[in-house]
Amino acid sequence: MRGDEFYMHRALEQARLAFEAGEVPVGAVVVDAEGEIVGCGHNAPVSECDPTAHAEVRALRAAALAVGNYRLGGCTLFVTVEPCLMCTGAIIHARIARLVYAAAEPGAGMAESRANLFAQPWFNHRVEVVAGVLVTPARRLMKAFFSQRREV
Repeated sequence: MRGDEFYMHRALEQARLAFEAGEVPVGAVVVDAEGEIVGCGHNAPVSECDPTAHAEVRALRAAALAVGNYRLGGCTLFVTVEPCLMCTGAIIHARIARLVYAAAEPGAGMAESRANLFAQPWFNHRVEVVAGVLVTPARRLMKAFFSQRREV
């Protein structure tokens, strides 16, 4: 089975697609228990005129369609940036077993930065959380995007 860095590189590829489309560069992939990528997504709320079109949600939707079930037990979600409130809820509802993310999101992150929703006792599902995998390239991509925006 491939390691976390391999799959995070795939999520970074998705983030680059978002960057090229003028979207905030966040990418995500869902990997099943056998190590197969079953869903991919990148941010697209601007181009899709959809406030829910975050990378995580798009990857979860694709994975659910691929496996034929909205519950993705045994799957791992790799995402380049710490999930927001909406995405955290979707991860828990999808029954993702493991979340691996690269960079913290100090403004809206709900795994460590603003709160740790995954640790709350009222949820009936627990998600293992791993942070900091390939944090440098994820931060670099985000910094390049916002530097480019400030120049405009």
